[in-house]
Amino acid sequence: MMKMASPTTSPLFSVIIPVFNREGFIARAIESVLAQTFQDFELIVVDDGSTDQSAAIASRYPITLIRQPNRGVSSARNAGIQASHGKIVAFLDSDDLWKPKKLEAHHHFFQENPDFKIHQTDEIWIRKGKFLNKKKIHQKKEGFIFYDSLHLCLISPSAVAIKKELFDEVGLFDESFEVCEDYELWLRITKRYPVGFTPEPLVVKYGGHGDQLSQKYYGMDRWRVKAMLPFCDDPKVLEVAIKKCEILLKGAKKHNNQEIIEEFGPIYHKLLTIIGQ
Repeated sequence: MMKMASPTTSPLFSVIIPVFNREGFIARAIESVLAQTFQDFELIVVDDGSTDQSAAIASRYPITLIRQPNRGVSSARNAGIQASHGKIVAFLDSDDLWKPKKLEAHHHFFQENPDFKIHQTDEIWIRKGKFLNKKKIHQKKEGFIFYDSLHLCLISPSAVAIKKELFDEVGLFDESFEVCEDYELWLRITKRYPVGFTPEPLVVKYGGHGDQLSQKYYGMDRWRVKAMLPFCDDPKVLEVAIKKCEILLKGAKKHNNQEIIEEFGPIYHKLLTIIGQ
C-alpha cells in the first residue's frame, strides 16, 4: 500500500477512483479531478490488483494510492471510503471524466440544501467514440426515486456525491455483488432518502469497451432481482421482482441455461407464494 500523508485538516470532499487494468484511461480521469474549480478535496485511487501500468501511472500524481489484490470494484470503492477523510464522498470510474465544475456543483447544492445526503449531476454518454442520445426512460430525476429505480439504474457512480455519514446508516457496497453493485446500494439509499439532482452534464461517461462489467456478465436482471429481495414486503417491489424473474426464466429456458433456472426457479415460486398464487 502506498499512501500520501494524512491531511492536517479534513477536506470537504474525498474523491475515490477504483481502477483495474485501465492504463489507457486512468491519467485522463485523474487529471479531470485535479482540474476542478473547487479544490477542497483529497483524491484516492484504489488499484484493485492491476497487472498493467495503471498503478505506476497513478503514482505520478499528487494523490493517495492504495493497492490491494484484485477483489472487485465494490471492495475497491469500500477501501477508498474507509481510508477517506472528507465529509462528502464522490466517485469517478477510471474510464470516465469530470468537467471542471463537477465538485463546485455538488458544493453549491449541499450548501443550498443541507438536509440532502446524496446528490448527482447529469452526464454525457459516449459509446465507441460517438455521442449517444439518452432515451426519456434514462433521464435522471430528483426527489424520492426508489420506485423509479427498480426498473433501471438512475444513479451513476461517476455522477454522485454522498455525505459520508450516510454509509454509517445504510452500509457500504455489497462485495458479494459481481455486477449491479451500485444499483443495490442505490436501492438501500433511495428507500430512505431523496436524491438531489443538478441537470448540468458535468460527467463524460464512456462505454462500449469490452472490459466493462456490463459487457462481461450475462443476465444483469439476475443481480437486480437479488437487490430487490430485501424489499419484497412492498407490493410494488414484489410486482417488479416477479416480472423480472419471469423474463429471466423465459430466456433461460429458451437458451437452456440451467444455472439461471436452478437459481431463480425457487426464488420465483417463493415470490408467488407471497402474493398467494
